[in-house]
Amino acid sequence: MKMTSDKSCDERRVMRDENSASAEDLENFCHPSPVTRHPTAFTLLEVMIAITIFSIVLGTIFSTWLLIMRASRVTQTAAAQVQRQRVAIRTIEEGLTSIQSFQASMKYYTFIVDNGQTPMLSFTARVSSDFPRNGKFGDFDVRRLTFSLESAGYSENNLVLRQKPILMDMDEDEQNFPLVLAHNVQHFAVECWDTNAEDWVDGWDDTNSIPRLIRVTLVLGANKKNENLAGNAPALSVTRVIAVPSQTLPAVAQTGGGGIGASGPTLNGINFVNPANGQPGGANQNGPHSAVKPQ
Repeated sequence: MKMTSDKSCDERRVMRDENSASAEDLENFCHPSPVTRHPTAFTLLEVMIAITIFSIVLGTIFSTWLLIMRASRVTQTAAAQVQRQRVAIRTIEEGLTSIQSFQASMKYYTFIVDNGQTPMLSFTARVSSDFPRNGKFGDFDVRRLTFSLESAGYSENNLVLRQKPILMDMDEDEQNFPLVLAHNVQHFAVECWDTNAEDWVDGWDDTNSIPRLIRVTLVLGANKKNENLAGNAPALSVTRVIAVPSQTLPAVAQTGGGGIGASGPTLNGINFVNPANGQPGGANQNGPHSAVKPQ
């Protein structure tokens, strides 16, 4: 009997607890507490903060991209300058190492150096088959080469090359549209080694002879026509000392005149003797356009 009474008490207690829980749940459902409510969307403040962070990240990425593109353009400009400089110096060097001079026809073979306001270097040379614009002149490989510095606008000077066969006048196309070797040349100078003064001189008064050594200085700057790159590319400077292998051929060796000593005239140890009659001053056996190269 006692066991039955205890069981009934337990059952009533469980039922009371269940009823209490149900009532509490109903109260929470009808009147939810603001502390336990869970929102289902972002607030305006959160959205504004997210947009601000995204804008900062996007601006940083865009700025980095602009810096990369600008550095790439400057690098390409500097590389193009180096290539232009190399081509210009190589063209001048190739012309000087092929120079020719004949005393009997000096009006065609004068050597001119001018370092004034418009620097210029002019001489006659027998150029190779791969010399610039060789296809325009065909078989006329003995040409007068004139390197000069000319204004091209935008406060910019260009190093240009004009060519003409020695027995012809310069055509209008070559005069008006010379070959541009380098843009925005800040400095172009040609110096000759004076064996008497034993020093470099910026002029060559003896136009009937060829200096043994020639020093060429070329300084290139940025391309000022491009406003985005002007001033960003560094100035490039190069100085090249060129040994000229040819010397002026004496008139007696070119025309076949005689009467200068028993062994004939000499130049740098070379004896000019006509092999046909053994007389000095024989004709040039290398053709009318060959210069003597010293030993």
